[in-house]
Amino acid sequence: MHPTNPAHPTPRTVHLAVYDTLADWETGHATAWLARTGYEVRTVGLSTEPVRSMGGLRITPDLALEDLRPEDSALLLLPGADLWDAGDELAAFAGAARAFLDAGVPVAAICGATAGLAREGLLDDRAHTGAAPEYLAATGYRGAAHYADADAVTAGDLITAGPTEPVAFAREVLGRLGAFEGGTLDAWYRLFHHSDPAAYAELNA
Repeated sequence: MHPTNPAHPTPRTVHLAVYDTLADWETGHATAWLARTGYEVRTVGLSTEPVRSMGGLRITPDLALEDLRPEDSALLLLPGADLWDAGDELAAFAGAARAFLDAGVPVAAICGATAGLAREGLLDDRAHTGAAPEYLAATGYRGAAHYADADAVTAGDLITAGPTEPVAFAREVLGRLGAFEGGTLDAWYRLFHHSDPAAYAELNA
């Protein structure tokens, strides 16, 4: 578990997994607002060689996956990518998610990353969501009874969402880490998901 002793505070670093074909838009709200509320966002790749996102962005990882330790992190973010369904290349990231969850450090997975966690067995006994029940069922996992038809789901230290819900995904991440709380978190979600002008006034009051 993360230490609660003030002499050993919870890390303020969030790690974003990056790999070829990652879906740029799925974690943008989460990482931007975590950075704006005092978290450092560091990227982690299979190696430190550059990767290229689905949108064509070239990203050079800050560190390699082999150097990532749960105790140095507040959260592991796993975006979707074509590679999640194209073989086992990203399986090591699902293994890292297991290590994080075993250490009591949160993991947030969206879109194809949920299928990676399903293959790793991490959704067999946890409430979760994803693109569709059929999509996760195709992995052969045993967690169908725990699937929730929701925009995003937080189950203890695990956050999941489908590909069309980057804002709801960010809401759960921001709430889990305490970046926004209560009425502020609600106002943030109403502004970015519902375009509620009253929410803008609340956030800037």
